[in-house]
Amino acid sequence: MRHDPLSLSLTEAADAIRRKRLSSVEITQACIDRALEVQPKINCFIRIEAERALAAAEKADRSLRRSRKIGPLHGVPLAHKDMYYRAGELSTCGSRILREYRPAVTGTAVERLVAAGAIWLGGLNMSEFAANPTGHNEHFGDCRNPWNPAHITGGSSSGSGSAVAARACYGSLGSDTGGSVRLPAAACGVVGLKPTYGLISRYGIMPRSWSQDTVGPLTRTVRDCARLTRVIAGADPKDPTCSAGRVPDYERELAGRIRDVRIGVPVNHYYDGATEDVRARMRESVAVFKSLGARIVRLAVPDPQEIFSLSTVVSQSEAATIHGPWLRARSGDYSLYVRSRMEAGFHIPAATYLQALNLRSRVLADFMEKVYTKVDLVHTPVMVMPPPTIAETAPKGSGEVAGIVGRITRNTRPTNYLGLPALSVPAGFSEDGLPIAFQLMGPPFSEALIFRSAHLYQQETDWHAAMPSL
Repeated sequence: MRHDPLSLSLTEAADAIRRKRLSSVEITQACIDRALEVQPKINCFIRIEAERALAAAEKADRSLRRSRKIGPLHGVPLAHKDMYYRAGELSTCGSRILREYRPAVTGTAVERLVAAGAIWLGGLNMSEFAANPTGHNEHFGDCRNPWNPAHITGGSSSGSGSAVAARACYGSLGSDTGGSVRLPAAACGVVGLKPTYGLISRYGIMPRSWSQDTVGPLTRTVRDCARLTRVIAGADPKDPTCSAGRVPDYERELAGRIRDVRIGVPVNHYYDGATEDVRARMRESVAVFKSLGARIVRLAVPDPQEIFSLSTVVSQSEAATIHGPWLRARSGDYSLYVRSRMEAGFHIPAATYLQALNLRSRVLADFMEKVYTKVDLVHTPVMVMPPPTIAETAPKGSGEVAGIVGRITRNTRPTNYLGLPALSVPAGFSEDGLPIAFQLMGPPFSEALIFRSAHLYQQETDWHAAMPSL
């Protein structure tokens, strides 16, 4: 029986190739055709590298025919946020400044995907220099939500969320500094991981805020995300911040149970301003976890306002440092919105920045004591409302835009300053048919438990199987 390639998840596609039920060429061609079909509608790609992807797929099929040992992603087409470096290849970072940039190095995560057999399908649209949580980009055009192109994808990994949801690729790497994987995952109805700081190497990736940046996959299912994470995680001598700890086999550990796992539901902050359809989807998803044997615990969490302030100091200071030379020499090549965010870091005293870094261990210890001694995981909405429209959140819009953007990121930013893992999981739709998602947050390096819990949820629901009609 032949399968429709676009109906398969990443792991199903890999299995179909390995068992020779479908070829890598068939699967890759299906993704290329889909990408070309949806690109005019949702603008999720900056580049589609069709010829090179097909050549790589033909090579993957020849290798399989010769019965050579294959990797866990053999012949599967992926596309990535256009800030992952490949030596000598374009990497625009969604910017005018780097429109023709060809780095001299290849990112460690990219090398590991190649070693696992993945096909590179193209570079995906993104917010300029990963500096906008909505997905707007005046240089390459705004990325659009496949469920309703008038609405945002979330950012900054906008093309990653949009392309995976539209079935133009089986998975994607994004980056998360304040929610930039989880927001597009939530807005587009796919799974997205913000890992523990240090779990995945960031070598060969354009930085935004080096002490808060993380690399994370966006996929159709939790199992897909577990496989991609296992492939790219682990120690890297090229990234001294990367953990040397053992990386679990996340996919294998999905088989466990979550009976008596304590899942915390905050009674403060995370539901402030939430719409009724978001609240309803959260209640429904919590009920599923309860039916699986989890213990639901209502609790107060530390007020995130201090975390927001400290996170802002760190991100603005580090962004200004990274972009300082370009801001001084080529300020006109930035969009006004991104330039204003970057330049704010020039006005932060060094002592304030260092204090924000030094306070991190104390703030984390307080959060761990008040939260993770009482629960194993925390369950919250990713966004307190369904994704707003592109017009409502346009950087040059009315004074209400700042308030809307603040509501978009209020639930994702705390984990980045604290370095904690969080997974965005589809939980249903709003009354207008737009995706809604919850996130599971845990203590450092608790990805295995997060994946297992979310996977069991997906065994009981089918939101992740929904496909937008474009």
